[in-house]
Amino acid sequence: MRHHRPLRALPLVALLVARTAHADRSDLVPEVGYNYGEVESARMAAMGGAMRALGNGVTGVYLNPATIALTRVYHLQALAQIWPEARRQTYGASAVDSATSRLSAGVAGQYGVLDPDGVDRRWTDVRLALAYPLSDRLYLGLTGKYLKLRENGFPRPGFGLPPPSLASSGLGEEPIVDGLTFDAGLAVKPTDALFLGLLGTNLTSPGNGFQPTMFGGGAGYGTNDITIEADVVADFTTFTKPDGSSRTNVRAMAGFEYLAADHYPLRLGYRYDKNQGSHALSAGVGYIDPQFAVDVAVRRTISAKDPYGPATTIVIDLQYFVESLTVKSE
Repeated sequence: MRHHRPLRALPLVALLVARTAHADRSDLVPEVGYNYGEVESARMAAMGGAMRALGNGVTGVYLNPATIALTRVYHLQALAQIWPEARRQTYGASAVDSATSRLSAGVAGQYGVLDPDGVDRRWTDVRLALAYPLSDRLYLGLTGKYLKLRENGFPRPGFGLPPPSLASSGLGEEPIVDGLTFDAGLAVKPTDALFLGLLGTNLTSPGNGFQPTMFGGGAGYGTNDITIEADVVADFTTFTKPDGSSRTNVRAMAGFEYLAADHYPLRLGYRYDKNQGSHALSAGVGYIDPQFAVDVAVRRTISAKDPYGPATTIVIDLQYFVESLTVKSE
């Protein structure tokens, strides 16, 4: 079986982090590092993933598309994710425009590599999100998603993945997943500070752990300086019982954000994963300028069943605010 080399063209910070990974294959099951197919912005990761109600801007492109219509922005973003223990690297970019039209739109593209000397999973993830405000209090959104994924290694038993024959080296040049699905989201704003969100993920029911069908929701409180949110998500696909039937997984998460001195977002988060038996703490910090923002987040499992942990997630993103040019020119 031919193994590809890890990515070389990395930013300096990401390269230093990636070198902390063990030289051999990952000891984690692939589903841990793959993170249920979710792409996380630094804000989302720092808040434990609890952003289904208040994840506006680029975070909404990755999570609940309805929330991108909550604010009027035109943002560009570059994103890097590093999972040292899982030997995962993910890089991509996104753009969201909710300022120039009543119909908000966002697009994102990611390329990822997981455990190149073990399961050798590689994927391209492209998303197009649309959102429309039905009123000042109710927002709807859809995200079309295309995933192309190859895997040269063998999946481990107990997960909702294709059998080993479909992931063998004999099919290493053929994609295991190559198709479209979609997410649908709803955001409700009962008051100026209270937000509710609902999200259905991979609603075509692809039937595999690379695109798990999930349903979740969250409630959040947000002002100019403080954001608090709690979410619960049910996953109906990723985990299976010994007889092959699905075993529903539940994740609960919560996050807190405080904007210090109008420029420095400080974030804390928590995530519980029932089937992995894991508890994770996360933290993040950033800098916001009228024209750009830099954010960094770190998440670490603090307890987990063998062989699912510990696992570390590091997310770095840079955003450029295009709408600031329009304001300056007026």
